Amino acid sequence: MAGKDPGLIVRNTNPVELETPVALLREHRYTPKNIMYIRNNQGVPPGMQLTTEPPRAEEWTVEVVGLVDKPLTLRLSELKGLPATELEMVLQCSGNGRSFFSRYARASGAQWERGSLANVRWKGVKLSAVLEGAGVKPEALFLTAEGADQPANPQAPDIERSVPLRDVLASALLAYEMNGEPLPTVHGGPLRLIVPGYYGINNIKWVNRLRLEAAASTNNTMIPRYRVPLAPVPVGSAFTFTLDNSRPNWRQNVKAVILSPAEGQSVSGIIEVRGVAWNDGSAPITGVEVSTNQGRSWQSASLEKPSSPYGWYPWRVRVMVATGDTEVWARATDALGRSQPVDGAILWNPNGYEWNAVDKVKIKVG
Repeated sequence: MAGKDPGLIVRNTNPVELETPVALLREHRYTPKNIMYIRNNQGVPPGMQLTTEPPRAEEWTVEVVGLVDKPLTLRLSELKGLPATELEMVLQCSGNGRSFFSRYARASGAQWERGSLANVRWKGVKLSAVLEGAGVKPEALFLTAEGADQPANPQAPDIERSVPLRDVLASALLAYEMNGEPLPTVHGGPLRLIVPGYYGINNIKWVNRLRLEAAASTNNTMIPRYRVPLAPVPVGSAFTFTLDNSRPNWRQNVKAVILSPAEGQSVSGIIEVRGVAWNDGSAPITGVEVSTNQGRSWQSASLEKPSSPYGWYPWRVRVMVATGDTEVWARATDALGRSQPVDGAILWNPNGYEWNAVDKVKIKVG
């Protein structure tokens, strides 16, 4: 695809799904648009091109409707006239790591490894500032967002997502810039709903309608899709998702990912292990630990804090590795005591969502 690094991993061609290899991801504090992963459920809106350039959008509008005192239609130019906010945030597909679930039993969907992930600096207007002008009614408990993209099959349900209004009101943005540039078309330009700490599906691209509602949508994208079981399920088993036995992919789990060394890399002696860690932003990451003996002992890594609670924490540590084939493990912990399980099988679900087991990288030690 024009504008994207040819080293990206193709996971699907229709719609386009591209993954960022860790060798590219580790080179940047903020993920540039040319290496940023792509995951789109549907094609770009009519009249737009799949490109890393921003669309022509002088007349773009977003509606605010539903449980409000004064429904609004705001032009993009009006939004840009409001006070702007910038925010560093991890954007992660809820299927990131699905291929690791598939090592136990096949999980359906694109077999992402570690790289449907980006750390991005967004700029836009706070959702709270927009909704203030509409006058949200007390009975409004959820924000449901729609985009201008359309399903390939006119009979299929469109994409929309609901998030708890009280949970996101203070932090969510309507973003029109990414890493200091106008928002690229392929990543949701000219306007995207940004919900910090939430999985990527909730960050609606090409947003053109916001509904304030008393209940979450029952659209196909909310039920049965993009959900995980409330209780563990047997590996490889079928599961019928209902509102009572599952929950939406909303807040991201605590997670550390190893970016160096890479899978299968040959190393020797004392090596530096580097990576990133993050969570949903509700509590700081307090530590990352690395093991080279399958968890019998752990060594603490040094952490670098992000500019916001929602960005990733770069970490690094030097460790001695024994000769032969071995694994490097990494796990993060936050101030709420949340960490990562050693055995990813306990998280298995048929759609392969929300992988956050201890990251394990196999290396060759000479």
